[in-house]
Amino acid sequence: MEPIAHSPSKASLSERESIDCELMLLLEQRPDLSQRELSRRLGISLGRVNYCLQALAQKGWVKLENFRQSPHKQRYVYALTPDGIARKSAMTARFLKRKLAEFERLKAQIALLEREQGKQDEGAR
Repeated sequence: MEPIAHSPSKASLSERESIDCELMLLLEQRPDLSQRELSRRLGISLGRVNYCLQALAQKGWVKLENFRQSPHKQRYVYALTPDGIARKSAMTARFLKRKLAEFERLKAQIALLEREQGKQDEGAR
């Protein structure tokens, strides 16, 4: 069984898109989460969260606003823009399609391994 080859640039784009998608899903649900909390929930570094938020803001998908009621001066609310909501929806659809394809490949690999294991077990008897 040969491993499926993946292009490194495609893989990193998929990882980045996955992080952006998960980040925007979290922000849609909880726009008041701190970067530290986003970092914890996503399992990525605080610096990477900051970088991704800045990139999403530059694209016009997320708007950063000071949270005026907060006693912490550096507290922000991250709101998805209408374009960000549309992009999140499109990214979620691509993410789901990619994960379903991965799932189908895994099921096929598992079935193949189970057949091979069954043959080995029969041969050992």
